Amino acid sequence: MNYQQIREHANKFYDDKLNDGTTKIFIGSATCGISVGALEVAKAFDKELKKHDLPGEIIEVGCLGICFAEPLVYIMKQGNPTICYKNLTPEDASRIVYNYLIEDDPCFDLAIGTLEMKEGDIPYIPELEKFEKEERIILRYAGYIDPKEIKDYIALGGYEALDKALTMKKEEIIEEVKRSGLRGLGGAGFPVGTKWEACFRADGSPKYVICNGDEGDPGAFMDRVILESSPHQVIEGMAIAGYVLGSHQGYIYIRSEYPLAIERVNLALTQARECQLLGRNILGKGFDFDIKVFPGGGAFVCGESTALMYSIEGRRPMPRVRPPHSSEKGIFRKPTLLNNVKTFSCIPPILSKGSEWFSRIGTLRSKGTTVFALAGKIKESGLAEVRMGTTLKEVIYQIGGGVKEEKKLKAIQVGGPSGGCIPAQYIDTPVDFDSLKFLGSMMGSGGLIAVDEETCMVDIAKYFISFTQSESCGKCTFCRVGTKHLLLLLEEITKGEGTLDHIRLLKELSETIIEGSLCGLGQTAPNPILTTLRYFEEEYIAHVVEKRCPALVCHDLISYLIVYDKCQRSCEHCVLKCPAEAIHPDQKNIKIIDQTKCVKCGICLEVCPKEYRAVIKVSPKIVVSSESRIVA
Repeated sequence: MNYQQIREHANKFYDDKLNDGTTKIFIGSATCGISVGALEVAKAFDKELKKHDLPGEIIEVGCLGICFAEPLVYIMKQGNPTICYKNLTPEDASRIVYNYLIEDDPCFDLAIGTLEMKEGDIPYIPELEKFEKEERIILRYAGYIDPKEIKDYIALGGYEALDKALTMKKEEIIEEVKRSGLRGLGGAGFPVGTKWEACFRADGSPKYVICNGDEGDPGAFMDRVILESSPHQVIEGMAIAGYVLGSHQGYIYIRSEYPLAIERVNLALTQARECQLLGRNILGKGFDFDIKVFPGGGAFVCGESTALMYSIEGRRPMPRVRPPHSSEKGIFRKPTLLNNVKTFSCIPPILSKGSEWFSRIGTLRSKGTTVFALAGKIKESGLAEVRMGTTLKEVIYQIGGGVKEEKKLKAIQVGGPSGGCIPAQYIDTPVDFDSLKFLGSMMGSGGLIAVDEETCMVDIAKYFISFTQSESCGKCTFCRVGTKHLLLLLEEITKGEGTLDHIRLLKELSETIIEGSLCGLGQTAPNPILTTLRYFEEEYIAHVVEKRCPALVCHDLISYLIVYDKCQRSCEHCVLKCPAEAIHPDQKNIKIIDQTKCVKCGICLEVCPKEYRAVIKVSPKIVVSSESRIVA
């Protein structure tokens, strides 16, 4: 069966599916949706349809990117616009089925907007400004198609690029990728066409293709969503790469903490083989290529290419010295092409629409789009795919909805533990490889964490260095020992035990670790420290000289105090809940916190009745006797 026959069969299936006259209920069922009850909502809709004997179909799709609105449901009812509902519960399902499907009341109070299609069948919600700022290439099918049904993907043009590639010369495909200007979206930003060409010209066989889906950065979940929502886009990109290299075997390395992604990719591979899009004699054109899923062991260092390859080989995942590069001697010491999930996802649209189309998107040196996982103190968390060159301000405020609780933005942490903290004053910086690098950060895997005014920059640097130190494979002395000393220095500073020499040592040791480490983990681990020192040095000085935490975060440098004239005398909430028994009433039944016993857990602040929440204050550390009281 050739591609046209496969496509015609898929088109008929897809058209019949959407245009059979019955109501379609699409439910976001990626991990983000499932974690907040999407499957329970799906069961509730199914139950209500059967209860009222209504014709309809429930379709589980991936993540549309607006994770803050999960469980997300959109309903296609004949003769009506497609309405998208947010944060639904099983009880809401009962109400929507009766009110909307029977009584024609759309329940707009539960809706977030209408789901419409931009040119090219890209879903968006006009009521959300974020979609107007997005340019969806990688996420074009996410949340729109059923990831468990290959026909959905094929009907929208899937595998057309592979069919086209199999009629082209391999050198032509490489030149097309080079002309597109696509750079690796795993973090380093190396030109993809150049890497493909190096592996193509490398001596040795067999050659291998590997997709890096080991997404271990805190706050990053882009690769997971792509693999769960549109796995065939990645598979198609890998098959094209395999054809170019003359490779017959590919691997998708997925972290084992992504069981749903592993399940859906394995199903997608099976379906692709059944459609003769993988395996022997693909599309009858004499090309053999297959892919295996390799679940990762959970080590952050496996995101490094050579460590990842050692892991697949069954060896301890530790980076090796380069050269030779992986394109010359990679897995099993054979030429290997390794790209990220997002990078492979860009290949099919580049071949389908042409390199000129792709190169017009983005900036002079950073072409195409990038996907950010928006997290931290941001109102509308989720995924955003934007053109390279979009400013951080647009990403934070127009796509992410701004900072939670209308707090003031303090910094943006970009690129995960390998990235840096960019102060709010540079919020007009365009998002591209070179601009972020100039500020001391990097694109990284695509994690973007908003930091508000209540965040301590010393503490956030300690958090990230703690993560990278624990994930160090231990091969390099600079990384293994150096990051440990960085962590110890930061711990002493946050405890009020630091001096100005601690700041000097942080700078010197960070630069030494960068110079001496073997792989990207050690070479970038000090970035959060160096950028916070560069832009927020006054906070470090406050910790070591004044022995105070300006953000009132570091426990050893703060005190919990009860305001004398606001305490409700008859209330015992804080006394009963304090785990350290540090709170006791005086003769007038007004509560006092014993500073020598207080462990700074914050429970007293949590349990204080809302109308008296101002009673308990967090203030800079004070040196007091066992009993202290403050009058606000």
